[in-house]
Amino acid sequence: MSEDSNVQFSEREALLFHSEGRPGKIEIIASKPMATQRDLALAYSPGVAVPVLAIAADPATAYDYTAKGNLVAVISNGTAILGLGNLGALASKPVMEGKAVLFKRFADVDAIDIELKTEDADRLIDAIELMEPSFGGINLEDIKSPECFIIEQTLRARMNIPVFHDDQHGTAIICAAGLINALFLTGRDIKETRVVMNGAGAAAIACAELIKAMGLPADQLVMVDRTGIIYHGREGVNQWQSAHAVSTTKRTLTEALDGADVFIGLSAAGALPASDLMKMAPKPIIFAMANPDPEITPPEARAARPDAIIATGRSDYPNQVNNVLGFPFIFRGALDVRATTINDEMKIAAANALAALARQQVPEEVAVAYGVRHSFGPDYIIPAPFDPRLMEIVPVAVAKAAMDSGVATKPILDLEAYRQQLKARLNPTTSVLTLAYDGARAHPKRVLFAEGEEEVVLRAAIAFKDGGYGTPVLVGRDDVPDRLRALGVTDPESYELHNSRNSPLVPRMVDFLYSRLQRRGYLRRDCERMINQDRNIFGAVMLQLGEADTMITGITRTYAHTMREIRKVIDPEAGRTPFGIHLMVGQTHTVFMADTTINERPNAEELADIAEGTALVAKRMGHEPRVAFLSYSTFGNPEGNWLDDIRAAVKVLDSRKVGFEYEGEMAPDVALNPKQLANYPFARLSGPANVLIMPGLQSANISAKLLRELGGDAVIGPMLIGMEKSVQIAPMTSTASELVTLAVLAAGGIAR
Repeated sequence: MSEDSNVQFSEREALLFHSEGRPGKIEIIASKPMATQRDLALAYSPGVAVPVLAIAADPATAYDYTAKGNLVAVISNGTAILGLGNLGALASKPVMEGKAVLFKRFADVDAIDIELKTEDADRLIDAIELMEPSFGGINLEDIKSPECFIIEQTLRARMNIPVFHDDQHGTAIICAAGLINALFLTGRDIKETRVVMNGAGAAAIACAELIKAMGLPADQLVMVDRTGIIYHGREGVNQWQSAHAVSTTKRTLTEALDGADVFIGLSAAGALPASDLMKMAPKPIIFAMANPDPEITPPEARAARPDAIIATGRSDYPNQVNNVLGFPFIFRGALDVRATTINDEMKIAAANALAALARQQVPEEVAVAYGVRHSFGPDYIIPAPFDPRLMEIVPVAVAKAAMDSGVATKPILDLEAYRQQLKARLNPTTSVLTLAYDGARAHPKRVLFAEGEEEVVLRAAIAFKDGGYGTPVLVGRDDVPDRLRALGVTDPESYELHNSRNSPLVPRMVDFLYSRLQRRGYLRRDCERMINQDRNIFGAVMLQLGEADTMITGITRTYAHTMREIRKVIDPEAGRTPFGIHLMVGQTHTVFMADTTINERPNAEELADIAEGTALVAKRMGHEPRVAFLSYSTFGNPEGNWLDDIRAAVKVLDSRKVGFEYEGEMAPDVALNPKQLANYPFARLSGPANVLIMPGLQSANISAKLLRELGGDAVIGPMLIGMEKSVQIAPMTSTASELVTLAVLAAGGIAR
C-alpha cells in the first residue's frame, strides 16, 4: 500500500546514496537559457514586469507564464513518517524529497518538499492555505490521524487547487482497482458483496469511503479496529470512524468474517489468523496490506484457502497495492485540466483505468523483465508499477472525469492528442531500467566482478547482493573479506571469493586456456602465468567454464587494454561484429550511440551489423529505433573521400529488409533537429534519430566522452555487444551504482 519495495540494502549504502555528491535527492534547474545578460534581463528585471502585469490583470495567466501549473507541494509535519511514527518535521524531509522524486520520475510533475514544524492542525491549515498562489496542487503526506482528516477537509473547502492526502486516497484508489478486478474474477456484484475492513485509520477510512462511492451498500461493510467491530452506539470512536458504524450484535473480527466475501487489512502484521479464513465465503478476496508485514502472508493464506485472490503491499508477492501507481498520474491529469479539486469521480476513474490496464496484454518489456508473461488473472489484478502505459492511460481518465464532473477550468478538447503528449513526456528507458532491476531479482544470476580488491567494485558487489539481484563472484586475494568487513559487511564469508593463486579451478583453467592459445604462440607456462597474474584472464576463463553468467571489469585498466585481454579468452558471437554502445539518457529521450569502443574504421557490412545490433538494444529498452548513419556530409554536401562505406551500409540494410527506420549519410544536426531534417523531405526518418551510427572509432569515442563530461544527460555504458559470452568493460571512473546497473543489464540480457 505504499511505494516501498522489498529491496534490501545496508544502512551505509542508504546514507551514502543520500549524501554523496550534492546532498539530498533534488535540485532546481532553470528551464530557460541563462547564459547572457539579455537572458537574465528577460528572466528577471526588467523583463519580468511584463508577465507580472499580465497576471495581475488575469490571474489565470499564471499558469501560462510561471511553473505553477506543473508544480506540486509535498507537505508534512512528520507526525506519521512511514511506519516510524512521529519523528518530527525535519526527519520527514528525506521522505518528502523522495516523494518529489517519484512525481518527477513517473509523471514529469515538478514537486517541492515542504516540512512544517507544527502539530497544531489550525496552524498547519493556515500555512498551507497561504501557499495557494505558488502551487498547482498540494500533496499531504505522513500526517497522523485524525488531524489529517480535519486538515484535508478544511483545505479542500478553502482552496481552489487540488489537495490530496496520499496516505488515504492513494491507497484507496489502488485498493479499489484491485477490488474491481477481484470481484470480476470471482463473479461478484459490488452491491451484493460483504466486506470486512480491518483497521480504522486514515487509509482504511478512505478505502471504505471510496468503495462505498463505487456502489458498495453502507451496511455491507464492517469496520474493525483493535478493540473490535465499530457498531452503532460504541464509545471511544471518532466522527470519521463512527460514520462507518453498523447495526450488529457481532463484536470480533472472527465473527465479522463469518460469510464475508472480502477482507481488507490496513492494520498490523499477523492480525488475521489462518483459521478465520475458513469462515469466509467461497473464493474469498484477501487484501492484507499492513506494511512491512501483512496481516497474513500469501503462503499462509493460500494454504488455508487455495481458492483465494490475495494482494499485499509488498513487491515480493503478486498483486502489490502500490501508491506509485496512483498519485503521480492523478496529479498529472488534475494539473493538465487545472482542476480545482480531486473528487470521488476522479478517484473512481483512476481506479477503473488501473483495473482496465491490468486486463490488457502486458508490454513485452514488462513481461521480459519480470520473466513471465503476465496476464490477467488471480495473480495479476493490479498493473506492474513500472508499466510504461500508466502515464498515458491514468491521467487521461482523471482529466476526463474532472471535465465531466465540472471541476476542470481548462478542458482538453482532443484526448487522443493529449494521450500522445503524455506518452512523449517520459523516457521509456527509465521504466525499462527499473524493470530490469525487478527482473534481476526475479531471476538472479551469478555476476563475476574481476577486480574484487577495489573498493568501488566491492561496494557494487555489496549492493548487488543486498539488492537481491544475484550472486556476486569476486576475484581477488585473501584479504578481500577484511576489505568487505571494513565496508560494514558483517558476514564477509558469505561472499564467494576466487584467488587465482590457490583456486582449485586453476588446473582446469590452464588446460582450457592452453588448448585455446597453443597454436597462437603461447607456451603452457605462459598460460599458467596469465591465469595466476591477470584477473581479466582468470575471470574470462571462469566465465567460459560456466562458473558465472556474466562478468564486469574495467576499473583498473583502460578499455582497449582490457578488451585485448578478454579477446584472448572470448570470441565474438558467430556471425556478429562486436561493438560498444553509449546510452545518453535524458528526462524524455534516450540516444543510442555506436560503435564507441571497438571498430576503428568499420566497413559497410560492419556498419550495417552495428546498426542492426543497436536497433535491437533500443527495442529492448522500449524505443522504436530511428537510425542515422552520421557523417560530416549530409546527402553529399559537402562531397568527400570517406562516404562510400556509409552509403553502402544503407544499401546493405535495404537488401536485408530490416524492420526499423534508417537513413544516411547525415550530419548530427540534421539527424537530431526536426527543423534541419525538414530541409530534406525525401529523408526516410519520421522524426529525430535515436540511434546514431558513427563512421569511425575516433569520432565515436571522442563524441561519447565529450557528452559524458559536458552533456546534461545521464550516460550508461559503454555496453559491449556481440561477444559469445556476456562480458562488460566499465569505464575506469565508474561509480558503484553504475557498475550495478551494468551488471543488471548484462545479467538480464539487455546488453548482449
